[in-house]
Amino acid sequence: MADPLVDEGTGQRAAPGLFGIALSIFAAAFALTHLYIAVTPLTLPVVDVRLPQFFSDLERNSFHYAGFAFLAAFMHPMLKSRPGLTLIPDLVLGGAIALSALYLGQAENAIYDRGVKLVALDWIAIGICIFGAIELTRRLTGLVIPALILIALTYVTFWGKYVGGIFSFPGLSLETVAFRSAFGDDAMFGSIASISSTYVFLFIIFGAFLIRSGAGDFVINLARAVAGRLVGGPGLVAVIASGLTGTISGSAVANTASTGVITIPLMKKAGFEPKFAGGVEAASSTGGQLMPPIMGAGAFVMASLTQISYETIVAVAALPALLYFLSVAFFVRIEAKRLALAPMASEGQTLWGAFRKGGASFVLPIALLIGMLVSGYTPAYAAVFGILAVVASSWLTETRMGPKAVFEALAMGTRSMVLTAVLLCAVGLIVNVIATAGIGNTFSLMIANWANGNILLAIVLIGLASLILGMGLPVTAAYIVLATLSAPALAGMISDRIVIDALVAGTLADDAKAVLMLGAPEAMALLGAPMERAQAAGLIGGLPLEVLAPLRDLTVGPEAAVAALLSAHMIIFWLSQDSNVTPPVALAAFTAAAIAKSPAMATGVASWKLAKGLYIVPVLFAYTPLLSGDWGAMLTVFGFAVVGIYGLAGAIQGCMERPIGWGMRLLLAMASLACLWPAGLVVNMAGAVTVIGLFLLNRQGVPFVASRREA
Repeated sequence: MADPLVDEGTGQRAAPGLFGIALSIFAAAFALTHLYIAVTPLTLPVVDVRLPQFFSDLERNSFHYAGFAFLAAFMHPMLKSRPGLTLIPDLVLGGAIALSALYLGQAENAIYDRGVKLVALDWIAIGICIFGAIELTRRLTGLVIPALILIALTYVTFWGKYVGGIFSFPGLSLETVAFRSAFGDDAMFGSIASISSTYVFLFIIFGAFLIRSGAGDFVINLARAVAGRLVGGPGLVAVIASGLTGTISGSAVANTASTGVITIPLMKKAGFEPKFAGGVEAASSTGGQLMPPIMGAGAFVMASLTQISYETIVAVAALPALLYFLSVAFFVRIEAKRLALAPMASEGQTLWGAFRKGGASFVLPIALLIGMLVSGYTPAYAAVFGILAVVASSWLTETRMGPKAVFEALAMGTRSMVLTAVLLCAVGLIVNVIATAGIGNTFSLMIANWANGNILLAIVLIGLASLILGMGLPVTAAYIVLATLSAPALAGMISDRIVIDALVAGTLADDAKAVLMLGAPEAMALLGAPMERAQAAGLIGGLPLEVLAPLRDLTVGPEAAVAALLSAHMIIFWLSQDSNVTPPVALAAFTAAAIAKSPAMATGVASWKLAKGLYIVPVLFAYTPLLSGDWGAMLTVFGFAVVGIYGLAGAIQGCMERPIGWGMRLLLAMASLACLWPAGLVVNMAGAVTVIGLFLLNRQGVPFVASRREA
């Protein structure tokens, strides 16, 4: 028998009656407060009034954690099977965490005045906040993050000194660890919490307003109008709808659940297998995390970790995201051709009809958001004015947002943010230890040593680590941990390619040669002339970091260094998405399987195959100028990659316009790899010409490039 106090759809505690109304009022007021904080201090030019700023960054972050900890404690009961039994303990715990966080937000100056000495109340508040982070992440995400928090905190206080070798840590006093856990730059109320309390929450609210305004329905209608009558149309509808919905939700699982209930039955009706239909939706929804301008929480975290502007990140992320969605669309079309599925009949949906019903409340706010970001406004300002634009533009559609709809959107945004907010604040405890103990640099050195200068091997190692972490951590947490641990090594290896190119060309500067000779005196005789690439790579790969670091600084220009850092983080960010589509976890795929009524693991395998772009595009980040900001070079790489990925999809599926035999599949795969291979324009063009030629011959039904059955 279902428990009336638990929502069967979400597993969260239900809040009926007056209590539910009070909770919604609290959630809406909490969102409004964050919106106010985001735009202060702000001078209103018309009335010449300056809005006062009430919160410092620390106070804002502690307030943020306090509110979401209280909501998490109530919404996610200690015992899901007996929510009524634990209601009072949950409210007491949530209230205690909230009061402790608010106290700590005000206590920093007093602690410094005492010479960083904690009094009893400080100890109690810090202990309650840390315990709350452990317990609430257990309720929200399982045991992995709580275990990592406990391991991290005890490592720097107790057992780190007993670890031999490079991971040995002498240890800090319990008081120092407690203080840094709350007030450190990367701690619970530090930089990651700042990202959560500003950018992430504001864009979650923005997404809630878009959904409440009917923009989600517009996305589905638009996708139907554009792709519904094409070959594989229902699958293409899923790709387009999930890509556009990603600008709203930023969550692969939420994306799958919202659009999948429409697109998966459409695909099954068109003739696609249920597991393939579920796989398409899961793979497409995963791409929503990669789609600018929101990109889930990862883009904001990336901007904070790299100090590269958010605007720069979302600008260069556009082409790779489009490339990913094209890769899924290619699989859909090829599968439709393989099964000889006809386009679906028109259901009367037109572009004008879609725009007339709800287009204004999606297009105008998104356009304003992008315009403000391009104009140099901060993402926080852009998000707030985007929200106002949603409300205003909704009056041009059939779904007008009045006070009630605005209230519901505010409350919806707060509820949608609970998991992410608690998670990001809690992960600060782990990141703080990684920074304090220098584990990130040590781990980076290990990756560099294991890969021995081979970037592809380093990407494989990071991909395996991502898959393992993704079995227990949500995508955002997996990205934060992996980026902290491995991004420095990967960025350095990408930069080393420029140093190697200089050695091969014989253009290494004299001061860089002097540094190189200090680390490798035996190379002095080789520096007078250009080197073989393998010889140069071996020389650079054998240098210690204390020589490599200044050598990179002298050889790699600032723009190239930024591009290398961005490439490293983007590689990790993309690979962190694989837990959505890769068995044995495949969270988005399992959600799609429930909708498709298909076997969960088979759907996971299908989604993993369809999401090959998650593994191909990161390699392009490392070896090509796809993220360089040079749009000519970026578009060139993009064009060849489109042809190459289509060819690989055809080789994997054994079909283009018609089925192909194994010999042609092998030739097609080799030509496709040539399109993607960073060996030069001649190789790329030869591959592209071959793929296009095979496509045209296959389309004409030439027996040489069709299976015997087709011939």
